[in-house]
Amino acid sequence: QVQLVESGGGLVQAGGSLRLSCAASGRTFSRAAMGWFRQAPGKEREFVAAISWSGGSTDYADSVKGRFAITRVNAKNTVYLQVNSLKPEDTAVYYCAGIYSGPFYYTSRNRHEYDYWGQGTQVTVSS
Repeated sequence: QVQLVESGGGLVQAGGSLRLSCAASGRTFSRAAMGWFRQAPGKEREFVAAISWSGGSTDYADSVKGRFAITRVNAKNTVYLQVNSLKPEDTAVYYCAGIYSGPFYYTSRNRHEYDYWGQGTQVTVSS
């Protein structure tokens, strides 16, 4: 069983920054591709960023490219999402997720390919 525990969300003003963290436990983290998704009220969960098992490749949604950065430290079983230049439209619950099954160690934008999910952390950006 894999557990993903998120932290770092909060209330910030437009233009502010946060660093979201996701700590993994239960199974081997270093061979799992990881991603961040977000969900606003009344909307479907959408892709934000992903990182390969090695950390060598990343992928970002167009809406966050240049503002957000996903990183991982496998020795700490942790993936991060640095969110900068925040806008009100970034307001959402942010979830981390991992691909642990099959030979899928690379990045994916498809939420259905992810096997485990964190509880989510709220990011609220005021205007």
